[in-house]
Amino acid sequence: MEGIGRAALAEDAVRYRLFAAAAGGEGLLRRCAEAIVERFAPLLAAYIWQGQPFRLRYVPPRGETPAHIGGTTLFGDNVEDEWFIVYLVREITREFPGLAARIDDNDGEFLLIEAADFLPKWLSPENSDNRVFFYKGELHIIPLSETHEQECDLSAASPTISQALTLLSSRSEEFLAAESIRTAVYKRISGYPEKIQASFHRAHCYLPAGIVAVLRQRPSLVAAAVQAFYLRDPVDLRACRSFQTFPPDKRVMTIVTFTKCLYAQLVQQKFVPDRRSGYTLPLPSHPQFKAYELGMKLAHGFEILCSKCSKVSSDSKRNVLSSPLWERFLSSLKEKHYFKGEMEGSAKYLELLHMAEDYFQQSVTKPESSVEVSPGDEILTLLQTTTIDLKEFEREAACLPPEDDDSWLEITPDDLDQMLKEARNESLPSSNEEEQKYDLEAVAESMKAFVSKVSTHEGAEMPWSSDESHVTFDVDSFTKALDRILGADSEELDSDDLDEEEEFDFSDEDDEDLDAENQRQDQKVSPNELIGSLKSYMNEMDRELAHTNVGKSFTTQKKGASSVKATTSQSAGPDSGAEDTELTPVDVDMNLVANLLESYSAQSGLAGPTSNILQSMGVYLPENADHIGSNNRATE
Repeated sequence: MEGIGRAALAEDAVRYRLFAAAAGGEGLLRRCAEAIVERFAPLLAAYIWQGQPFRLRYVPPRGETPAHIGGTTLFGDNVEDEWFIVYLVREITREFPGLAARIDDNDGEFLLIEAADFLPKWLSPENSDNRVFFYKGELHIIPLSETHEQECDLSAASPTISQALTLLSSRSEEFLAAESIRTAVYKRISGYPEKIQASFHRAHCYLPAGIVAVLRQRPSLVAAAVQAFYLRDPVDLRACRSFQTFPPDKRVMTIVTFTKCLYAQLVQQKFVPDRRSGYTLPLPSHPQFKAYELGMKLAHGFEILCSKCSKVSSDSKRNVLSSPLWERFLSSLKEKHYFKGEMEGSAKYLELLHMAEDYFQQSVTKPESSVEVSPGDEILTLLQTTTIDLKEFEREAACLPPEDDDSWLEITPDDLDQMLKEARNESLPSSNEEEQKYDLEAVAESMKAFVSKVSTHEGAEMPWSSDESHVTFDVDSFTKALDRILGADSEELDSDDLDEEEEFDFSDEDDEDLDAENQRQDQKVSPNELIGSLKSYMNEMDRELAHTNVGKSFTTQKKGASSVKATTSQSAGPDSGAEDTELTPVDVDMNLVANLLESYSAQSGLAGPTSNILQSMGVYLPENADHIGSNNRATE
């Protein structure tokens, strides 16, 4: 059931569900839904969503999923909407301890993905369903049962949600996620709610007066307009030839609040308006060229939205705002100082009131079965009910506050490195400190540790793994296991082996006899004799390679360090000759480091195999000072 439900989630959509940890019915969940709206309204009313808002609905029990309140939000290109919802869900479970929350998206358990470096080995995508919960403001992970842990059954079935809720309500302390996992997840949502204001960008726009009036009533409609322009097609642009709803003849300068994601989508698109539309742009050197261009693009988005809908009556809005639920909602906002002490009827008070009305209509009053009202319908309704005072807008345009700096759109390579290292919890030492403290031996030792680790079809274990355990190899046990598999006398071939040899035409009896004889001799050789024989083979190989140029490609040890070995090699036999004096041992560590540095230098500062492998083991190479110096000299 869970796997099917997760697969049904749309791309770039997050699903959140809040369950009653203890016994509770529909009435309890509905009361919690209303209380949650009142408690978090000050945060949600001022937020601009990329796609859909955070919205809680009562969902009756179905199959193995008990009754709950929850919803699904399409966050589109702004992933910060998803993490803001994670913050909200965590705070809801903190404020309402009787609720336990599940949250996932089309990727599955994305909270576990965020903490992937710290997860226990038993936890995998196949068995993680219904194990990750927010409860009492903390992240909990329900482990495998004791039986499954003892048997290392990593494919064990996931618990049902009802079973998980029973465990959480009775033994939640045992299931608290490890501190490293919680730290990784909480770091991603740190900074809220202050982070909301930091995500906004205010910019001057030269807009039709009708759009200015609409945005005063519903600031969040800017998201729908930007998306309409950003995802436009040739059919949409047909409506922008005449501009029947927002003609360009009555435009004023205003300031519009975007999210940084929306602003980037709007400003980065190159677009030339149709000459029939009446929207003209000044020269790029004009001081207000950006405001004209942003206003032109935004006007196209609003016109596209209105071209897709029909006229809508405003009676529904009046009915909603006259209900007792709205009165309780408004009283709750006043108690929580949502209006920030503004005088009733003032411009700032009315702006906050319109935002609250917008949020109330979008997220509170719509029943589960209601049809979604399109943004275009809302725009046309607002145009019917709103008075457009062009002179008032022109007076306000004369004293607009300054717009925000958009230099954050440009990211240098150094800024990107800083962001990546901050994401990995690393400090950035200066280049001199890196060179002084850097030890090349760490490269060789880390690579040796990496090679000695276990590798499977799922990947290689890194040396810094928190689950590191000592690997031993018992020769006797391994030999006995082979004997049990092959039989008491492994030299005797069974009928299957004979059939296979006949099938593959292995008819050379001399080779078979020779192999059997060599096998019997190998079993009788003592370990010391075997090592001596191996050394003689290696010496013969060295003598053959001495006549080639292969050895010149390796760095050898210093002669002083290998004099004893050279003397031993000379006394090995009369056929050794003078050439053995040149067979100095290869410096394995030096060759390893030299090859790694050469490969790293060839990456030219970009990502590559050497930096990826070493960084995964916690080793970070400094920049090549020689190349940096030569580049600087070439620039000069």
